[in-house]
Amino acid sequence: MTLIGLDDTDSRERGMCTTYLAARIAEAVEARNGAVHDRLLVRLNPAVEQKTRGNAALALHVDLAPEAAFDLACAELDPLAEVEDPRTSPGVVVAPGGPDDVPAAVADFARDAVRDFHTTDGAVALAETHGYRHRGWAGGRGRIGALAAVGADAAFADWTYEFVAYRDFTRCGTPREVDDESVFAAAETGYPAVWDTVDRVEGETVCVPNAPGPILYGIRGDDSRSVRAVADAIDSESVERVSLFRTNQGTDAHLREAVVDDRVGFEELRDGRAYRVTGVVASDPETRRGGHVFVSVRPVGGDGDAPGPELDCVAFEPTKRFRDRVRALRPGDRLLVCGEVGDGTLKLEKFAVRELVRTEPATPTCPDCGRAMGSAGRNQGYRCRDCGTAASGKVDRPVERDLDLGWYEVPPCARRHVAKPLVRGGFDGPTHPER
Repeated sequence: MTLIGLDDTDSRERGMCTTYLAARIAEAVEARNGAVHDRLLVRLNPAVEQKTRGNAALALHVDLAPEAAFDLACAELDPLAEVEDPRTSPGVVVAPGGPDDVPAAVADFARDAVRDFHTTDGAVALAETHGYRHRGWAGGRGRIGALAAVGADAAFADWTYEFVAYRDFTRCGTPREVDDESVFAAAETGYPAVWDTVDRVEGETVCVPNAPGPILYGIRGDDSRSVRAVADAIDSESVERVSLFRTNQGTDAHLREAVVDDRVGFEELRDGRAYRVTGVVASDPETRRGGHVFVSVRPVGGDGDAPGPELDCVAFEPTKRFRDRVRALRPGDRLLVCGEVGDGTLKLEKFAVRELVRTEPATPTCPDCGRAMGSAGRNQGYRCRDCGTAASGKVDRPVERDLDLGWYEVPPCARRHVAKPLVRGGFDGPTHPER
């Protein structure tokens, strides 16, 4: 077996899509009487500034000889890569053997490519150490993703599927013709095994992209049969070709645990990485210009909620109704927040409510007449002026909360490719999925 890795052939403005190139290469392999055993779509660190769009790398597991596979991949890439875009920097890496033959160093490289950053020189050096063929265009930065795609099968255990339908390539840049009603009906039938096809509240067909590339729609879910069935039920313009990918989308592979306490605070958190962070709400949520909602959290102390450094968290305007969940938080609520850190602020993707503040301090009422007591003087508690009854201080009054314990998430229209939808399960508490 031979592993072909590809990355960075598309463009934000000019279109194209590396998944389309992978589908073309797969067809070329089969035209040579070769077999394609697997197709991987690997989302890398979404914080990488040089990404063209969704920062996806592709891998094909084929039974061609490495030299033939390399020549074929390069021949298919040459005419399609959008190298005139200064942000596009394609790369190909071809490795002999199958996924079980991938060295631990390459698997580690793939894992880090989703959670951290690599250099082109580092990718080239590692590829050459293991005798992998490689080629770059316009600087060849795509060899980072290509090598990560080669190592992905050995690096990750949680996989989902995406069934991609491609339109006639000559129609790229023109409005897509997809029947929305059929998409919503198919999404309802496929849920919950198939997710993020639509956003029912916003009325959006999430599976239909806006970029000027060749993808007509992409259906994501937990098993290959279900995503195919949903795709088959969609009415649209003619489909040129289709491809089924195994992918790390919807897995939270980008998140890492953060060690946070009242001693070190949030010092471990670095920009461009995504974390799970435990904390206590430190301030009332604030809606700022643009509709973005900010809330700060502080570390949880060993013997209580310790004062100290705070971490700003934000739900941006495109997260829509998720912002109402953030607005419903109160100081003292205990959370686990998840998201990427940028400029010292955590961009919320989901959060878990661990404990809710259920009471608030209130002026006591007189047990005899039911009226609110008044202050009896500084540090003297409260007294009912009519009845003479007294209380030593404020009392706890129950408050109604618009949140429950458990997990909350951004809606499908705002979800990052790699972020795990709550409907997939496996979370450590109740979930409140968005659909």
